[in-house]
Amino acid sequence: QVRLVESGGGSVQDGGSLRLSCAASDSSYTSTCMAWFRQAPGKEREVVAAVHTGFGSIFYSDSVKGRFTITRDNAKKALFLQMNSLNPEDTAMYYCAARRPYSTCVDVFSLNAYDYWGQGTQVTVSS
Repeated sequence: QVRLVESGGGSVQDGGSLRLSCAASDSSYTSTCMAWFRQAPGKEREVVAAVHTGFGSIFYSDSVKGRFTITRDNAKKALFLQMNSLNPEDTAMYYCAARRPYSTCVDVFSLNAYDYWGQGTQVTVSS
């Protein structure tokens, strides 16, 4: 059974930091493309960062580049998102997503290219 479980969300002040974690079951983590998405109220879900768990290739959206860092721990089958310099525009539900095992990160920013999703963790940044 494929499972992705996010944790680490919460409420912070403008300029604060949070670290999100995603625990993946074996089948969802095996050499594939994994990503963090977010969805703010009334907006479409968008990718913020992605990584290939086998090759190590990393991708960031322009809106978070330089502030967010995606990392992985292959031994623990975990994905992380360190978020610094948070601002109110970062307020959203954050989701961990993965493609089927042995997938590439082609079309990395395409929501429809991901097969498995976690339930999400809420991040709220107040000014």
